[in-house]
Amino acid sequence: MKTKIREITGKAQDVLSRYPMVLLMGLLSSVGAIRVLDSKYDRESLFIHSKFTICCCLGISLMFALKILSQRIGKRLLLEILGTAFLIGFFFVLPTKERDFTEVHGFIIAITLLLSHLLVSFAAFLEKNKELNFWQYNKNLFVNIFLTAVFTGVLTGGVELAILAVDKLFDFNFSDHLYADTFYVLAIFGSSFIFLLFNETGLSYLEKDSTYPVILKFFTQFVLIPLLFIYLVILYVYSFKIVINWELPRGWVSYLVLAYSIIGILALLLVYPLKEEKAKSWVKVFSKLFYYTIIPLLVLLFTAIFTRILEYGYTEPRYFVLLLALWLLSVVSYFVLNKKSSIKFIPISLFAFGAFSLVFPYLNAFSVAKRSQKNQLITLLDRNKILVNNKIDFQKKISDTLVDEIANKFEFLAERKEKEFLLNLVDTKKQKIIADDFERPYYGLISSNLREAFTNVNKTSKTTGFERFVLEAESKIVDIRGYQYLINFNSYNQESKDINGDTFQIDNQTEVNNMRTIKVILNSKEAVDFSSAMDKLFENNAGKNKTVQLKEISMESDLGKYHIKIIFPDISRDKAPRENQKNIFYDNAALLIKEK
Repeated sequence: MKTKIREITGKAQDVLSRYPMVLLMGLLSSVGAIRVLDSKYDRESLFIHSKFTICCCLGISLMFALKILSQRIGKRLLLEILGTAFLIGFFFVLPTKERDFTEVHGFIIAITLLLSHLLVSFAAFLEKNKELNFWQYNKNLFVNIFLTAVFTGVLTGGVELAILAVDKLFDFNFSDHLYADTFYVLAIFGSSFIFLLFNETGLSYLEKDSTYPVILKFFTQFVLIPLLFIYLVILYVYSFKIVINWELPRGWVSYLVLAYSIIGILALLLVYPLKEEKAKSWVKVFSKLFYYTIIPLLVLLFTAIFTRILEYGYTEPRYFVLLLALWLLSVVSYFVLNKKSSIKFIPISLFAFGAFSLVFPYLNAFSVAKRSQKNQLITLLDRNKILVNNKIDFQKKISDTLVDEIANKFEFLAERKEKEFLLNLVDTKKQKIIADDFERPYYGLISSNLREAFTNVNKTSKTTGFERFVLEAESKIVDIRGYQYLINFNSYNQESKDINGDTFQIDNQTEVNNMRTIKVILNSKEAVDFSSAMDKLFENNAGKNKTVQLKEISMESDLGKYHIKIIFPDISRDKAPRENQKNIFYDNAALLIKEK
């Protein structure tokens, strides 16, 4: 028993000394995830902790890639310093405020995470030869990731059940946070540690020759490859159908072609050592013919992609689909034309295309999407004769579908900080409204305001876009006489404040009946829900103008030993009839508190 304990302890110490930066990133990711959970009522802290956690999770794969590279070329300290500098820089590339975080940053995070994992696959194999070593290394990584998932799942589930058993049997009444904290530590830091245990000494262990896993061989030969043949037949039949009917391919077919191609490439990589075995002749046939089967599908793929792009212009998703198609074309060309092809080309070329999409000037995904949608918007306005002296004529009679299309492009460009371009398209009066909306947390307000600005809309569909209803207080000054405390809050940031030992929490994120609640909670026990009062306020003023001025917009109630009152300078409701969704927006609301 002592020998086993010493052996386990020795392996743990070896992992700690061999991979300190990887484990540090795993530990910081777990801590960050826990802090995200603890900060759920403080949106500013929540966003900062989320950024920190994302960067540390990125650091796990990045530091592992750099560690493997250092085992090949040395310079461990320099590589770790460069990796740390990159992570710090990436943290500051992301916006400082939640309202500035858009889907653009989501794409940046997703592509960067993909690049860090691709770097793991080839960083130590940039020199020529070592083809079989490269395959063995990635195969062992693949197996270790699978084993890590199994071990981590069992360990996490077992520990969580043990805590639950102790809690229920001995009446400890553990906090719910304990279960979440345990999950984050084991799922992130624990999985990192287990994965590194499986990798043992690292590069020298991972690239050594080993027996081809029987399960992997069976899965690839008798499950994956036959399924790909079936999939190929379906795609070819569909291709013949559109040729016979002489129709354009449906947009989603591009995803199916990409899925077939990428899964097929993965299957080729998995059976790479088997293609030389005579007994596996059909694997050899598949390896030789696969890239030729993609060639007709590439025609279908590019036709589907450019059909959408020529009609609607580039967006980031369409750009990435096109980029994947170009990458696939490069892979097919390389393996068809090159007699001495290397499987290393696949991850290296994908890494190069991904890096190009993020950082290449003028031609990166975000620059292309913005230029394209600007041109699309101007073309749309010109074609429908909506521009008068380079300004939008909001009195021109147009259809509601056209209004929606213009509004959607405004929102798209607003999210990408094209404020000056958009303001130049509207007159001075509308500029102030839209300029104010740029300071609000939801860019949907810009498209909503634009829809409302068109006064002569021909309704062609049963349901239109959002219907916006605004209530404004005549005075923007908050009268605090008779109250002792004031808490400012808004619709996109939950607040939690301590007053005289009591905690006041404002919950405005929970949805009930398709509308966000506005609930004030005292010490997590007593609560007052103002949602029905707010809904009644809107209903009492329904049928009037879309913007209604009231003497005061306020609601009040008793809460425990306190009396509370909420005052709004203005409040708006966007209603989508199709989903019966009601979105409430407000800024600079005030919660007044006094003891009874």
